[in-house]
Amino acid sequence: METIPIQVPDGTTIPVRLFPGREEAPVVVIFPGLGVPGGFYDPVAQALVDRGFNAAVGELRGQGDSRPRPGPDSGYGYQELASVDFPATFEVVRERFPASTPYLLGHSMGGQLGVMYAARARGKLGGLILVASGSPYHRGHGPVRGAGLLLGSAAMSVTANVAGFWPGDRLDVGGFGRQSRVLVSDWSRFARTGAIEPAGADIDYEERIARLALPVLSISVEDDDLAPKPAIANLVRKLPKADLTTWHQPEPLGHNGWIRKPDTTVDRIEQWLHDRS
Repeated sequence: METIPIQVPDGTTIPVRLFPGREEAPVVVIFPGLGVPGGFYDPVAQALVDRGFNAAVGELRGQGDSRPRPGPDSGYGYQELASVDFPATFEVVRERFPASTPYLLGHSMGGQLGVMYAARARGKLGGLILVASGSPYHRGHGPVRGAGLLLGSAAMSVTANVAGFWPGDRLDVGGFGRQSRVLVSDWSRFARTGAIEPAGADIDYEERIARLALPVLSISVEDDDLAPKPAIANLVRKLPKADLTTWHQPEPLGHNGWIRKPDTTVDRIEQWLHDRS
């Protein structure tokens, strides 16, 4: 494994972790969920390499080994991650694996951002793999949890805007960690409206996503309270033209447990990738 640092325009450094496997095999580029360090996904990357693929692990700005941590000067959200950070990560991946078809594996928010990037990249991806990745729209989370999500997301947005950032290192709500106020506001808007409408958007993401016609594997996980099946359905419903495959991981691994016990999930991903070749 080797690590390549990227510096984005606001001065933040984002590492890309590269796991070479078999030359010319597809490369699966993994993007984390909110509050989850990129290094946590090393077992998934290694499992893919063990099956003959190449792999890379990105980092969400301000998380994991990315520096500096979010603060009052952090003005990035979904738009910057999808339009700046993801393309920069894929540039590194394409330089390292020039003969490999890239596939994007997004976990949780990483999947939401991955769908946005795919709408921008148009034709540059072999496909999308969405694991435990759904819409945070409150109507997909049941009446009780949905009501809490509606009120809680609004409260988080207000708190982040007052403080200048989301102080997740002091308010451990949802395990999100310290985050940019814009990112939290974008997520909160998504949770309230069900629409991907980030601050500063330069394209109509909903319209572009609806036109995507690429292979998509969407995986739900048993005992996942953060991305239940209706929430996952709400996200993939935005992709009516995609060649969609769905699979439910029956092991009760929850939202993050599949990362540490990746074998059966990666088995299904391997099968899907081979079906694409």
